[in-house]
Amino acid sequence: MKLFSRPQIFWREACTLDGSATPYVFQRILIFGGFAAAVAFVDSATGHRPEIEVAVAPYEVAGAALGLLLVLRTNAGYERWWEARKLWGGIVNRCRHLAVAALSYGPEDREWRREAIARISAFPQAARRALRGEDGGTEAVGLLGLAQEERIRAAHNRPLAVAQGIGRHLRSARGRRGLDGFAFLAADRDLTALLDYFGGCERIQKTPLPRAYAILIRRFIVPFLATLPFALLPKIGLLTPLATMLIAYPILALDKIGDDLQDPFSPKNLNHLPLDAICRTIECDLLGLLTSEEARAGKG
Repeated sequence: MKLFSRPQIFWREACTLDGSATPYVFQRILIFGGFAAAVAFVDSATGHRPEIEVAVAPYEVAGAALGLLLVLRTNAGYERWWEARKLWGGIVNRCRHLAVAALSYGPEDREWRREAIARISAFPQAARRALRGEDGGTEAVGLLGLAQEERIRAAHNRPLAVAQGIGRHLRSARGRRGLDGFAFLAADRDLTALLDYFGGCERIQKTPLPRAYAILIRRFIVPFLATLPFALLPKIGLLTPLATMLIAYPILALDKIGDDLQDPFSPKNLNHLPLDAICRTIECDLLGLLTSEEARAGKG
């Protein structure tokens, strides 16, 4: 069945608009296509070809240079996107490991265990909201309770406040309920790693690629596409608007993709990281661990 499904996937992805840059650049494509149509109309209506007609050869060289700049920028943006994905993969793994350590080595107190899972589950939620610049706390009111959620909401750095709460919760078990020292140190390393991963995400968010790079590329794109009809007109005539739009599409799409890849966290950008799904996965996994542990304790 897989052999027959691959062609269907190809044609579906070739025609879909969901996840594509087309809706974002379509208006710009029409602008350049409309200008090319105006040039072609003047030429066909008056029979007078513009005197600034140029040869196609310089556009071949300029197009290659522009393509190289766009690819380099897109690659730089993709590196940021992929690094962000790896950092969030680390957050997933560390949250799971921290939860396993808390349930395996922590006190048998049911309320302590539930609060530990709630606090750990709240960290990725708080990190997601902070990276997206969203108001609110952690969306974990049902886990943490309204009072703790309000304290997190009032904090300047909410992920840091959640991490501090996790640390205090672990310390309470170490001091009064017999949490093993080695387990405490291992959990503390996981907590430190969570803060390191979040700090890496903040670095990506707050340090975009130099804006001068984008300005240079766009100042290259505009004259390239605006003067292209004068080079195409003597060769293909009335097909110039169509050819201009076909050339403009990949150029403008790559520009859009490269620009959006700089910030992989914002849901407004193209192909942003699925942070909502990642956070739900972490929460479901951790709550599943808690449920299985409680069920095992109940049987015991």
